[in-house]
Amino acid sequence: MGMFNSRYECKVDAKGRLALPAKMKAAIPESNGVELILRQGDDGCLALYTQIEFKKLLHKVSALSDRDPVQRLIKRSFFESMTEVELDSAGRFLIPKTFSSWAGIEKDAILIGVGGFVEIWSPEKYRQNIVADQAELSKLMDQYLS
Repeated sequence: MGMFNSRYECKVDAKGRLALPAKMKAAIPESNGVELILRQGDDGCLALYTQIEFKKLLHKVSALSDRDPVQRLIKRSFFESMTEVELDSAGRFLIPKTFSSWAGIEKDAILIGVGGFVEIWSPEKYRQNIVADQAELSKLMDQYLS
């Protein structure tokens, strides 16, 4: 599978559809087909997964205990915060209203490739959740990657 990377500024059309940039669409393996998984992600963004990447996460969540109340809560919340979406021939998919409202995505969206999946942000939330200064990023990388 290809890796998702880079930042793209995109428009959501009047029907609530978002077209994946060509490079992101090209990173989806042909064996995936047209179905992707969209879930409410971290920090107020939406997260878009290929079937292969989502199955990795799904196996971890499914392995949680149904007997433990906290693990049950995680499973319940995880499964209710996701849906399948389908790419059309133009590489677009429909963002369900409940998801776009939750993420605050209206006409504009910022897509960020983060390796195995794509984050979809409202421009406002994105600006609140990035490291804008490269010197600060370097410090954080030194702290967590050294």
